Amino acid sequence: MVIITGMSGSGKASVLKAFEDLGYYCVDNLPIALIPQFAEMSSQSSEIRHIAIVVDVREGSKLDQLPGILKAVRRIIPTKLAFLEASDAVLLRRFSETRRPHPLGTDSPVNTSIKAERRRLAKIRALADIVIDTSKFNVHELRAHVTDRFREYPNDKNILVSSVSFGFRQGVPEDADLVFDVRFLPNPHFVPAFRPLTGRHPRVAKYIRSFPQTREFISRISELLVYLLPHYVHEGKSYLTIAFGCTGGQHRSVMMAEEVGKRLHKAGYRVKVVHRDIPK
Repeated sequence: MVIITGMSGSGKASVLKAFEDLGYYCVDNLPIALIPQFAEMSSQSSEIRHIAIVVDVREGSKLDQLPGILKAVRRIIPTKLAFLEASDAVLLRRFSETRRPHPLGTDSPVNTSIKAERRRLAKIRALADIVIDTSKFNVHELRAHVTDRFREYPNDKNILVSSVSFGFRQGVPEDADLVFDVRFLPNPHFVPAFRPLTGRHPRVAKYIRSFPQTREFISRISELLVYLLPHYVHEGKSYLTIAFGCTGGQHRSVMMAEEVGKRLHKAGYRVKVVHRDIPK
């Protein structure tokens, strides 16, 4: 059994659909007092092998009983608690886009309700076997991530890699796990024809790639990452952000994020390439 809980707006409905696709018997918002009975019934069924249940603040004050119920259920059936969360800014944006009220009510601003919900769920989050921050995922990426993580036969490439380009002038990305400075490469900015273009343009990419240190760097970094990623997966890391920085974030870092992203994708990893600072 997997009990799914967490912040409102963090993607619990999408995650439940992913479990349904995996063949789990899924229940949304099952009254918390019925979970032990449901677990007992399921353990005696020859047809139900896996169960996923969503429990959240819609339960009201009864949600406080979840730690005790979780302890009781684990005596009946192997159970994991999955907690979904996202940053306040992302949750606020999602509520704004969907125009849905926060479950804690409409008497307070959404940002106030989010903070109150986070405080209320703190003890439950501390009990979680798995915590998934959905801030970086869109709906499809989140479902793919859950599918990879909970499929019956997992692989050692169950990780989402973000290959990010940025400019040091605007600061290092806060969520970067690994940062590589590519300012040692010749700068296309000083070639007038390349100045208005980005590292995604074939001519600019060809220019940067023409230097032997570029080709060697791409090869060495790609080999290093292919070596490291399975170890991150084995340690339970589900997403990794690799950031490449140059001065303005327009040429060298862009080309590098694209090229390394392609190599990791070819190696079998799910890769999302993001260019933070190129002109919009």
